Amino acid sequence: MAAPVLVCGSMAFDTIAVFEGRFKEHIMPDRIHSLSVSFLTPFMRKEFGGCAGNIAYNLKLLGGDPLPVATVGEDAGGYLERLAGLGIDTRHVKVVPQTFTAQCFITTDLDDNQIAAFHPGAMAHAAENDLTGTAAQWAIVAPDAKEGMFAHAQRLNAAGIPFVFDLGQAMPLFDGADLQRMLQLAQALTVNDYEAGVVEQRTGKSIAQLAAGLRAVIVTRGAEGASLWTEGTEHTIAPVRAQAVVDPTGCGDAHRAGLLHGLTSGWSWLDSCKLANVMGAIKIASRGPQNHAPTRDEIGNLLQQTYGLKLPAAA
Repeated sequence: MAAPVLVCGSMAFDTIAVFEGRFKEHIMPDRIHSLSVSFLTPFMRKEFGGCAGNIAYNLKLLGGDPLPVATVGEDAGGYLERLAGLGIDTRHVKVVPQTFTAQCFITTDLDDNQIAAFHPGAMAHAAENDLTGTAAQWAIVAPDAKEGMFAHAQRLNAAGIPFVFDLGQAMPLFDGADLQRMLQLAQALTVNDYEAGVVEQRTGKSIAQLAAGLRAVIVTRGAEGASLWTEGTEHTIAPVRAQAVVDPTGCGDAHRAGLLHGLTSGWSWLDSCKLANVMGAIKIASRGPQNHAPTRDEIGNLLQQTYGLKLPAAA
């Protein structure tokens, strides 16, 4: 039976609007210094998102017991009701008065170009959400306000709870010294292949060198699968064939959920990464970060067919 997992990170709303044209046809390079444009967007959707929300959602699909640790605004009632309806414990989701939940407003054109604006809102108060005294077998510190990520990392380290450091979209916030400091607190690092290159550049160390001081480092490589460094050995993990490639948004979060569910079920790093690959492949076939809804049998069948593994028991 899987143990509780503390999922520290952001919770947010993503509003995506579609412009049925091309930005380049309406933005004049010689007038860019005084830009004033407006795009009619007849199609729009609002998604539940944020790393903590997405990881918790995927862990629940697997039968895990996620405990999201996040800060939201007064507008988050619908999100909290959704999580509660899924059976996800929201006691560590703090509502910050007189704030909005973090929100990303994205406008895309027919060439999939994007213009986005991000409002951090309640996320700026992440460090105030104290998880001290909460028991868990594993945790993850996922993208959030930088101060909040360090606060969660320090509290987890002090409590002796091992955690995975997920750099993700927080990459621009961390310089080399920040990364070294976080890795001294964490037990594992997970990044995609681009982020891995940035981490190597900023720390002056190779992924293999960084892995020597951790239990594991996982680098995801999209359709090429993933790489795992653990106990001085590098492993290449074959990819899972996706049913369709629709939307990569939230695939990294789905991958982290699979990794954590494997670890809390007593699996090896290698087998946990295989379950992670399965979850990422399932997510990419669905639009939005929390709209895929496979049954545990469907997840288990794909895991069995691809890697010959049996899905861990539900919590």
